[in-house]
Amino acid sequence: MTAIDASLAPADDSAAKRNVAVLVAAQALLGAQMPVLFILGGLSGAVLTPNPALSTLPISMVVIVSMFAAPVLSAIMGREGRRTGFVIGALFGGIGALLATAALIEGSFALLVVAMGFSGVYMAAQGFYRFAAADEASPAFRPKAISYVMAGGLLSAVLGPEIVKATRDWLAPVPFAGAYATVAAVNFAGMTVFAFLRAPRPAPLAHGESSGRPLREIVREPRVAVAMICAMVSYALMNLVMTSTPLAIVACGFDPDDAAGVVQAHVLAMFAPSFVTGHLIARFGVERIIGVGLVLLAACAGVALMGVELDHFYVALILLGVGWNFGFVGATTMLNSAHTAAERSKVQGLNDFLVFGLVSVGSLSSGALMSQMGWEAVNLAMAPFLAFAAAALIYLALAPKRRPA
Repeated sequence: MTAIDASLAPADDSAAKRNVAVLVAAQALLGAQMPVLFILGGLSGAVLTPNPALSTLPISMVVIVSMFAAPVLSAIMGREGRRTGFVIGALFGGIGALLATAALIEGSFALLVVAMGFSGVYMAAQGFYRFAAADEASPAFRPKAISYVMAGGLLSAVLGPEIVKATRDWLAPVPFAGAYATVAAVNFAGMTVFAFLRAPRPAPLAHGESSGRPLREIVREPRVAVAMICAMVSYALMNLVMTSTPLAIVACGFDPDDAAGVVQAHVLAMFAPSFVTGHLIARFGVERIIGVGLVLLAACAGVALMGVELDHFYVALILLGVGWNFGFVGATTMLNSAHTAAERSKVQGLNDFLVFGLVSVGSLSSGALMSQMGWEAVNLAMAPFLAFAAAALIYLALAPKRRPA
């Protein structure tokens, strides 16, 4: 049997496929809280603060804390294993949801911001589901494993907005508190799924054993740098637009349930392509798929600038979701092919620190742009970032091919 034959043998991926099934379940159940947070974060903030520019600060806090939690969780997973990091994330998510419930009951904007900081730890942990899917996978199965786990977001896309619709008035007359209480229950129940994850604690390095190249050398590798840039831009622009969308929809005279419907369609569009993204990457190449993602993100802005009817919001946010999927899944696949197993913890931690760092900028800017300059400014702000990512991708495509280190 040749080395290539061995890498493609189904038996080699049995452990990876089991872990993918567990991670899909986690993405579906625990991931349902993310649409809830993004639908209600800005609306809850608007209820609790008189300053419209601060209404999206709770969502921004989720992302800011994710930025700092990502390298910490990556280091913990590097020492203690994936399961420990994922359970920590769900625990913090549950505590954050309980605090958000209390914040709405007490009418405290400050407590809501703190609560969303706890939820940010969960968001950082969820970001590693896609990397965990690739840990035990063969090179042939790796892009599909990442895509399948991302596809688990389909169920979360359905469940999250339905939680908002069904439970937001459970603790009436306090708005939205019932939905946050439900999210707490989802976290505490959902963390049990990780008992079935086969992700042993990494073996400690032997004396004198290398942990791979230093980060400063790794990030100078063009493939690593471009993967990080495209991941940052894809995620940040998705967050920039999605954060303001519920506020824009309600400001145009539509109902919060309409906003939930648009966000639901958006999240479905984020994850539905994942059933085929891995196959598309294998067939057409990761650079082309990332490029298509960037084009779709630009198309989102174009549609959003055409009008503010509900149909415009639906079409724009669907394009935003598909563009994010191609850009982000593609960038993740590219990054996974550009570092060794020994370098995994530090590279993935740095990547998500940078991703959530730019997402934080986008989230903070979103509320200010929306309140001061309007929905058009939010969408126009995408242009320079898309141009930068496209230039980086074109540079990589035209650069001389280098052999992996």
